[in-house]
This record gives sequence, C-alpha cells and structure tokens, in this order.
Amino acid sequence: MAAETILELDRVYRRFGGLEAIRDVSMSVPEGARRAIIGPNGAGKTTLFNIITGELAATAGRLRFFGRDITGLPAHARAALGLGRTFQITKPFLKLTVLENVIIGALNRTSSVHVAGERAKEILAQMNLADKLSVQGKYLSVPERKRLEIARALATEPKLLLLDEVMAGLNPVELDEIIDVLRRLAEEGISLFIVEHIMHAIMTISQRVMVLHHGETIAVGTPKEIAHDEQVIEAYLGEEYSLA
Repeated sequence: MAAETILELDRVYRRFGGLEAIRDVSMSVPEGARRAIIGPNGAGKTTLFNIITGELAATAGRLRFFGRDITGLPAHARAALGLGRTFQITKPFLKLTVLENVIIGALNRTSSVHVAGERAKEILAQMNLADKLSVQGKYLSVPERKRLEIARALATEPKLLLLDEVMAGLNPVELDEIIDVLRRLAEEGISLFIVEHIMHAIMTISQRVMVLHHGETIAVGTPKEIAHDEQVIEAYLGEEYSLA
C-alpha cells in the first residue's frame, strides 16, 4: 500500500517586488519520508520553509497538507494540523526556563499546564536536556539551544517536522548526537524535511534530496544520485563531492 502524501506543493512562487525568490516549485512528501533541500546561500531554501509553515504567503501556487488546501491558512493553524518547524536562528524565550519554553509548545495540544509540563519533561529527557529544566534560555550553549529548538517543535506533536539547519555550527560529536536524534524521530514515525549544508548529515539521514538554485528546482534524487549530478556539482557541491 502506497504511503499517504503528507505535503504537496503545486507550482509555488514567491516574489519580493521584482525578485522571484521561489519559482515554480512542485513537490510531494509522503508519510514516513526523510526529505532534504540543499542549495547555495540565497537559493530560497528558508523562504520555501516559511511558505510551507505560513510565515510567508505564496505569491502563486497551492499547498496541501494531507489533501487539505492550506494555502491561505496562518502559521498557527498549520501547526495545529501537524506542521512543526525549527528556525535557522534559534529563538528560545530567553527569560523563560527550558521547561517553560517546551511547555509553550506542548500547549498546542492541551489546555492543561500540568499535562503540557509532563509531556515537556519527557521530550527534554529524550533531547538530553533533563538536567537543564530550570535554566533560562539565555544561558544555554549553542548545541543546547539547537536541542531545545527541536524539543519545542516536538512538543507541538508534528506529523511533519521541518528542520532548518539544526546542525550548523556543531562539532563532530554534537553533529552525530543530532543525527542520532533525527534517526530516532524517524523511527517513531515523524516525517522529516531538512534544510542543511552539512552533506554528511544529508547523506546519512535523507532518502531523497531536492536541490534549489536561484529559487528553482534543478535536481531531485537519492543522495547518491545528487552527488553524481553534474549540474548540482557545478552549482553547489563542487568537484570534491563527485564520486565518479
């Protein structure tokens, strides 16, 4: 039985004045998928994420989530349907504790602060932040903020989790820790959609990769196919990623 399509984009455009930041992008993400977007800085990756999650409106085109047209829905309504995300620049509530940060996300699914708190503690334990519950967000290290960002998104109980460069700036040990976390999330049934520049992570986690360049899709394929694609090598990867 074929997997149900979670997310579908149909000829999506986004213009900023005369600039087409996203141009004619179509794609679908099936249930259980681990998808990735790569491309040079300015290719439109985060803009596309912002369109999917409702931070930006599409200039043209349609978006569907589990078959429902969400093109005109605001971000909070999309989150309620099961679209979760992290941000490229981590955005913890600096004066709130780690636990309070995640409780806010958990309140997306319950009106009970107690229930939200218990759920938040479970997630923070999974993210190796159980010893930081009472620490304010402003005192966390970069790796800890990355894990908190994921924890807060998970607390909303997403069916599809969009991860925007959650591995940027991490050392090899920290990188492997996040990769292990994402593998575990996939095993738990959460579909993943990843924007990342670290090709080791892309090759390790993703099943299929879409490559954006100047707002357009220039290639879609398995990580191995993308690593061999001459257009992708020229536009983004460079010759060191050619496996030929």
